[in-house]
Amino acid sequence: MTHAWRAGLAPFVGQSRIEFHADRVLYYAAAALIALVVHEFAHAVVATRLGDYSPKSMGRVTLDPRPHIDTFGSLVFPAILLLIVLFRGDVTMFAYAKPLPLNPWNLKKQTRDTVWIQLAGPIANLVVALAAGALLAVVCGIRVVSSFLGVVVFVNVFFAAIHVIPMPPLDGARAVTPFLPPRAREVMTNLEQYAPLFILLVFFILGGFFFSVVEAIARGLYSLVPGGSCTVF
Repeated sequence: MTHAWRAGLAPFVGQSRIEFHADRVLYYAAAALIALVVHEFAHAVVATRLGDYSPKSMGRVTLDPRPHIDTFGSLVFPAILLLIVLFRGDVTMFAYAKPLPLNPWNLKKQTRDTVWIQLAGPIANLVVALAAGALLAVVCGIRVVSSFLGVVVFVNVFFAAIHVIPMPPLDGARAVTPFLPPRAREVMTNLEQYAPLFILLVFFILGGFFFSVVEAIARGLYSLVPGGSCTVF
């Protein structure tokens, strides 16, 4: 090792060994997978019930993760966040799926039904958080189980909270789009293709105000969840 490299590493020399959180990586990966699949499944089920069979024709009415996976949103981006979990132990975990195929002309009441379809995902995440919180209250004190359930609660509450925000590719944007003037609606729809850029900007560059809003919403939702005091991190 050269002298320059030694100098660069000097601040770390003598410090305690870096702690890896492999168990947390597993918890967050599993919780994100659960949150993502349940979220997308709920969208697809509600769309089908309201008369649009496009999700069903594309195989999206399923709890199998494979039809929902977006290369960047479901694999690359979560992998980056899981690296942070590995070294730090926790993170604001998020993932998103391929856009759900929808044909609003198949809906009886396009605007109303579109809103319900988009709300289905966050509502499903909140239901999972409530169920995991109820289990958490029962097994409180069993460290491994409590840790995992606590992460499931945290991730699903965050999924529910962030999707309220009207920013592509989040559900909030899709829910407000039908209420916009035609030109604005077209712009909002076209912005979907830049979803990876939006997500990277929000999470790593311009996230201060955004996350303060999401945190406020998440705190309100988290207060509804039983077993929160039993969370072990």
